[in-house]
Amino acid sequence: MPTPIRVTVWDENTAPASVYPNGLGDCIAAGLREDTDLHVHLATIDEADQGVPDSLLEGTDVLIWWGHKRHGDVLDDTAARVVNHVTDRGMGLIALHSAHKSKPFMALQGTDGELGGWREDNLPERIYTIEPSHPIAAGLPEMWEIPVEEMYSERFNVRTPDELIFISSFAKGEVFRSGCAWHFGRGRMFYFRPGHETNPTYFDLNVRRVIRNGVHWLGG
Repeated sequence: MPTPIRVTVWDENTAPASVYPNGLGDCIAAGLREDTDLHVHLATIDEADQGVPDSLLEGTDVLIWWGHKRHGDVLDDTAARVVNHVTDRGMGLIALHSAHKSKPFMALQGTDGELGGWREDNLPERIYTIEPSHPIAAGLPEMWEIPVEEMYSERFNVRTPDELIFISSFAKGEVFRSGCAWHFGRGRMFYFRPGHETNPTYFDLNVRRVIRNGVHWLGG
């Protein structure tokens, strides 16, 4: 049997229970646990070493990071540990939604990760698969729609992606590079845009497939 990919799902614990009764991170982890080739651990910012001690990261092949309201609570030392495990050890990192403003994401990018704009209007997001041959796009349609989501618009202040897999459009004409991958030292990072905490995005089967594919691509 193949060795399971070891995944840590990190969550800052701020999503409303009305949307994610067991927590947003638990919802992501539940989608991954449907795959028997993955060994999934859930961590939160409120644990010792903010949920990501070196001992855990050393046993993590792919770290998934969701944060929004508590970016400033993440210590610089915490972010440095994550970055070092990506660049020096080759750990994969998946940054979700508002993690574009997280300390590990910005440190790897060398930018502030700012957006052209955003709007919480709960209108559809249409996602286009523009690199269907990429492993992260496996099994996904050419286009699918998330019924209610927050809008992000360009320009997205990041390094030019090494691989651009998905783009999104929104109800008032905005567009966004919503699935981007980069290589950093020995490791790689994948950013996936959907996932505002007041919307049930991480129950969506296509979103779960993207995250699962990302884990296999980064941890394989």
